[in-house]
Amino acid sequence: MQFDFATAPDRRGHDALAIDSIGIDPTAPAAPRAGFDVIPMWVADMAFKTCPAVTEAIGRRLAQPHFGYFEPSEEYLSAILSWQRDRNGVVGLEPQHVGYENGVLGGLVSALAALASPGDSVLVHSPTYIGFTKSISNAGYRIVSSPLILDEEGVWRMDFDDMERRLVESRAHVAVFCSPHNPCGRVWERAEIEHAMEVYAAHDVMVISDEIWSDIIRPGLVHTPTQSVSDDARRRTVALYAPSKTFSLAGLVGSYHIIYDDYLRDRVDACASKSHYNMMNVLSMHALMGAYSEEGRAWADELRAVIAENVDRACDVIDERFDGVDVVRPQGTYMIFPDCSAWCARHGKTLDELLAAGWDVGVGWQDGRPFHGACNIRLNLALPAARLEEALDRLDRYVFNPR
Repeated sequence: MQFDFATAPDRRGHDALAIDSIGIDPTAPAAPRAGFDVIPMWVADMAFKTCPAVTEAIGRRLAQPHFGYFEPSEEYLSAILSWQRDRNGVVGLEPQHVGYENGVLGGLVSALAALASPGDSVLVHSPTYIGFTKSISNAGYRIVSSPLILDEEGVWRMDFDDMERRLVESRAHVAVFCSPHNPCGRVWERAEIEHAMEVYAAHDVMVISDEIWSDIIRPGLVHTPTQSVSDDARRRTVALYAPSKTFSLAGLVGSYHIIYDDYLRDRVDACASKSHYNMMNVLSMHALMGAYSEEGRAWADELRAVIAENVDRACDVIDERFDGVDVVRPQGTYMIFPDCSAWCARHGKTLDELLAAGWDVGVGWQDGRPFHGACNIRLNLALPAARLEEALDRLDRYVFNPR
């Protein structure tokens, strides 16, 4: 490989929530017992060095010792347009359709403010990304969940009849759509998105589509932008993207929306401007330009292959060694969401006890219940293969098959 995905940077003490909050923050895993170091597998950022083109782009800007007010550059907008064209097959995207967002969740809240009133219902699929749950609830909206269905082939599917029923009963006119889906890792097929958008259109539902994971899908699969499936979808959808998951840039905070409809874009921009928070950081602008460069494209392609290998290895071990743990092999993201119901029932353990057993030996996995997984655990596989092997070995020897 051209890039280094075998070396984990030393993040301890260097502004890394995934490590420095262990044993301190009540929402983080507990600290391990003596003799075990922490393998962070909970926060959705990566234990890889970011793409060299990103740090080089930031370095070039830091060499210019002025950091006053600025406007997004033509190069920044051009990088987004070319990335979307070449990576996602987007056509007809112009600079005015793109706008900065202070994080995908910030864009979500701005779009909700433009499309609904506090107290209104918002349709989501469950399992549900915890960020959606918190942001929607904190902003005063009522969440209506339509459960995904795991079919006989182990593929997560939308239940279109259930979606329609819940839209009618709740009178919701906004839906949050996650594509690829987090935490289930489903990469939706074009026909599925078309069907979902037909349901939304039939009930006058506007759509906020979180597509932050669109770059991290298994080789051979294709991400279909929600706005691309029909002219109506293009008009009724606010799409949210960012390089932060792909290039581990969450700490720089830099997302963007794509909104084609002029009126919809004006309303979202107006709501985002009210708090005066939605201003871009100059370093995040240059980070995106580095990420979306030619080198960034090559790096992202290698990342996809590395993640696929890690997913296959983790799922193979779970299937072969962890009897009673059911895992669906994700098509996208670098997260897995195993269901531990049968294992817990067989061994008379609660999910809390299982989580604690992993934390005790340094495996920093995450409680799946806040994601609406009744007995699920969420694990981040974006780490060097050697660290993944160590985590799987600890889970085998000390947690699922203690000996």
